[in-house]
Amino acid sequence: MHTVLLVVHILVAAALIALVLIQQGKGADMGAAFGSGASSTVFGSRGSASFLTRATAVLAILFFVLTGLLAFSSTQKREIKSATELVAPQAPTTPATKTPATKPESSSQPSPAGSTTQTKPGDVPVVPDK
Repeated sequence: MHTVLLVVHILVAAALIALVLIQQGKGADMGAAFGSGASSTVFGSRGSASFLTRATAVLAILFFVLTGLLAFSSTQKREIKSATELVAPQAPTTPATKTPATKPESSSQPSPAGSTTQTKPGDVPVVPDK
């Protein structure tokens, strides 16, 4: 539906541009008054003014209606278009924690007096300076 509206919108815009470029400016009427050949046109000397003006107005209204429909259709809830979107999103997995290959051995040196430091699994043992 959205694609069809977009294609029609582009065609209407191109037709509107073409109609505006075909129309004569307001200053071109003076040339027709002195016989510059405007009376031998397809619509006659004044016949095209009302037809082109009405056609431009109709295309302009259609252009704005299509613009509103495209804006409305783009804000609507998106439909699922592929099988991969049918799968419910999974909860993110937490990365595996690295465990040391060998268990850190307790230090053979006694800890300083009053120290209550405890090592946790995964902590790197600190070797005191000598």
